[in-house]
Amino acid sequence: MKVHHGIESLPAFRNAVVTIGTFDGVHLGHRQIIEKLKEEAQAIGGETVIITFHPHPRKVVSSPILGIRLINTLEERTELLGQLGIDHLVIVPFTEVFANQPAEEYVRDFLVAKFKPHTIIIGYDHRFGRDRLGDYRMLEKHAAEYRYHLKEIPKHILDNIAISSTNIRQALLHNDIKTAGKLLGYEFFFEGEVVHGDKLGRKLGYPTANLKIHNDEKIIPSNGIYAVYTMIRGLAHDSRLKGMMSIGFRPTVDGKKRVIEVNIFDFDEEIYGKTLRVYVKKYLREEVKFNSLEELIKQIDQDKIESLKVL
Repeated sequence: MKVHHGIESLPAFRNAVVTIGTFDGVHLGHRQIIEKLKEEAQAIGGETVIITFHPHPRKVVSSPILGIRLINTLEERTELLGQLGIDHLVIVPFTEVFANQPAEEYVRDFLVAKFKPHTIIIGYDHRFGRDRLGDYRMLEKHAAEYRYHLKEIPKHILDNIAISSTNIRQALLHNDIKTAGKLLGYEFFFEGEVVHGDKLGRKLGYPTANLKIHNDEKIIPSNGIYAVYTMIRGLAHDSRLKGMMSIGFRPTVDGKKRVIEVNIFDFDEEIYGKTLRVYVKKYLREEVKFNSLEELIKQIDQDKIESLKVL
């Protein structure tokens, strides 16, 4: 898959079959659209083109008070789409100027001039342009003039996508890792930089990698203990390593801030400054305040046993 950042130097696409969306999660619902895109392109000897936006349009056109919780970062979304056999991903900078262009200009100067689409596959509820006045009917009205075919994504698929995205976020925020994975079609994952902590895990016999998440829009599972697989960027090997993760305030030691800590089993390499990818496999238990460090260690021993059973 070729990734294009911006629209100033796009190639001449061959019979472009285009769809537009944020594709947050790249989950099973999205994959139905992507399969349709590929089928259409194959039938006409064309190329598949996904247009997506960064930052998320809601961040530009909505109140910042609402906040955004994304299932994927842009980098993760790009990686996942690249695994699905798409020819081109075009990442369009979403700015106030772009959002406020009249809908007619969006069709003529953006979609047609930049992509010269053979076919546009879009939802009936797709909105674009200033005040979101552009819609499916406007694209339909201009189809003959600009010589593109227009195909509608059925309502039931769009509804399924919206419901799935909401349910995935809710599942991750309520420890339901099984449901999230089922709807995604893959194990939920996130990345963080390994930073220095207070070295308490080492004293307990379970040294941990403390993670700093750089993208505050990325959704992180709720507090608790999890069985996980990890991968460490920049190491000679890239195999998945077994481990367990704690997210929370560490009530037994009166922690004051929320931390993400991962204990990687049978691993003792120096990884400060490295990027750790965490695949969340199963929620094990909630955070608990123990009466002593001895009780805590006993529970961590049990957590490791349970994690190994899962992994």
